[in-house]
Amino acid sequence: MGSRGLARLHGLFAVYKPPGLKWKHVRDTVELQLLKGVNAGKAPAPEQRVRFLLGPVGDGEEKALTLTATSVPTLTNHPLVCGPACTSLKIGVGHRLDAQASGVLVLGVGHGRRLLTSMYNAHLTKDYTVRGLLGKATDDFCDEGRLVEKSTYDHVTREKLDRILALIQGSHQKALVMYSSLDLQTQEAYEMAVRGLIRPMNKSPMLVTAIQCIHFAPPEFLIQVQCMHETQKQLRRLVHEIGLELKTTAVCSQVRRTRDGFFTLDDALLRTHWDLHSIEDAIQAAAPRVAAELERSLGPGLGTQQLQDPGRPWDSRGPSSALGLESCAG
Repeated sequence: MGSRGLARLHGLFAVYKPPGLKWKHVRDTVELQLLKGVNAGKAPAPEQRVRFLLGPVGDGEEKALTLTATSVPTLTNHPLVCGPACTSLKIGVGHRLDAQASGVLVLGVGHGRRLLTSMYNAHLTKDYTVRGLLGKATDDFCDEGRLVEKSTYDHVTREKLDRILALIQGSHQKALVMYSSLDLQTQEAYEMAVRGLIRPMNKSPMLVTAIQCIHFAPPEFLIQVQCMHETQKQLRRLVHEIGLELKTTAVCSQVRRTRDGFFTLDDALLRTHWDLHSIEDAIQAAAPRVAAELERSLGPGLGTQQLQDPGRPWDSRGPSSALGLESCAG
């Protein structure tokens, strides 16, 4: 990773993970495409060395053999002899997505893996769009799971759904203040609230900072969730519990991450752009924003310090403790 050709590959970038693929498959595919791009570059001209070769001399029928000094290329470093110049890249994965979920997946290359640790320590929020279906319940909260119950949903209205979502947001905001361990009467807490930096700086259950319904057409509804310390299974369980609060049942048909910290869908590279030049451009474009956001969340100097200081590589397994509606209401 220290060669000139790989110098622009240190940093963070985001890709769009389609549903049905595991995060490890996405990471391995990106690594393979990067290796192809790095090794596809034009190889330097081989070094020349002087060799004394035996050859005929003279124009007559009787030609004498003599040694002649000849410049020939050195093939010891040729790709066909020693193989590809780069055989592996160290790529770290940010907050993971399970196989059924889709959306923004943050990756780190080289020293950018250390920035994943800083991104995790900043406890930034993430945005999801979650689609639910009323009228049935399954064993895994997904619409493709084993059906365990059917129910009616004619009594469910948009107003009832909005009321339940408001109660969820209020209870989780109380839990957010509790886990942040801040005294709301202090000036420091007021300044953090103004900048939107009130968040637990240690592990906590899933916390929903904002939730609203953006589409309602029974039996289908679509909600937008802003949260932290979540797993996709907890979001599916949240849809199930919303159905119970509405005196019916509900399953989750889609979980899509639209923002992970300071990376949005506009920053996520599609499958057709998982190549060396597109990833290099994405890393360079995101580098100033990454440094600024980490400095804002963690303190001066921490946004860029991780690029030079040695650190522990992190594969970004976030906290995954479950939290239901009843546990955060208190």
